[in-house]
Amino acid sequence: MSVSDNRTVLRLAFWGIPLALGVMGLKMLAWWVTGSVALLSDGLESTVNVIAAVIAYAMIGYAAKPADAGHPFGHHKAEYISAVIEGVLIVVAALLIVWEAVPAMMAPVLLDAPVLGLAINFVAGVINAIWAYVLIRAGRQYRSPALSADGHHILSDVVTSIGVLIGLVLAIATGYAILDPLLAVIVACNILFQGWIVISRSIDGLMDRAVPDEEEEAIKQAIAANAKGSLGVHDLKTRQAGAVIFVDFHMVVPEKMAVGEAHDICDRIEDAIRAVHPGAKIAIHVEPEGETAHGVRVKVSGVRK
Repeated sequence: MSVSDNRTVLRLAFWGIPLALGVMGLKMLAWWVTGSVALLSDGLESTVNVIAAVIAYAMIGYAAKPADAGHPFGHHKAEYISAVIEGVLIVVAALLIVWEAVPAMMAPVLLDAPVLGLAINFVAGVINAIWAYVLIRAGRQYRSPALSADGHHILSDVVTSIGVLIGLVLAIATGYAILDPLLAVIVACNILFQGWIVISRSIDGLMDRAVPDEEEEAIKQAIAANAKGSLGVHDLKTRQAGAVIFVDFHMVVPEKMAVGEAHDICDRIEDAIRAVHPGAKIAIHVEPEGETAHGVRVKVSGVRK
């Protein structure tokens, strides 16, 4: 990302903190006026949003630090750490909800001031829905795992809030008070599932997962269109670390080609790849004809090997 993009991502992460605090306050107020365990479960999940927003802000700031002697490839993976921590916190929130809901199932009570509580919770849900859309869109645009994880978590919070509202309306309409804590347990199960998704995606990133197939194909096309003069490429490898994509491959050139000419081809290919993926880190190993590993030539997107 450029410096301006980094600032935009950091600014979004910062504003997530007061917004999370405000939404948590509204949901806890909704619980206070109603005594609903389901609304309490929704509020407890929002406390995770606050902690996650603080951690995301800190990790995004750290990930934006330039490479140094101790971290020559940069600090981009710090965002994945933020996402993993958020996933763990989601699981903790789910366990807290179950802790509150199980005793309430033994002695369910009807709600106080249900209309006011549901109205407050609805307002909090609308705020969350708008903010989730902003974060997911920004996370995709700027390739920020931390923003994406936060956005998807908040989106799951919105789904939870919708379920809570529907369930409580049914509890009020039918008079079955047990629907309130029962719904809280269902909410906890959904939160556990979302936590698992966040953790698994983040760990996948820490394990140097390759870029998606369509993005790798775009890289291959960029190489194919700009490798004129070479004999082909092989051993193409990609990985994504936060907002940065790393590309590594071998390029075969005629044995008698001048170093300067081979370098020009590399520059042309690098510019083409960065046109597709701005900021990509590219490593090209140039080797003379006949030195290809095991004598194998692999065709990549029409480039002659």
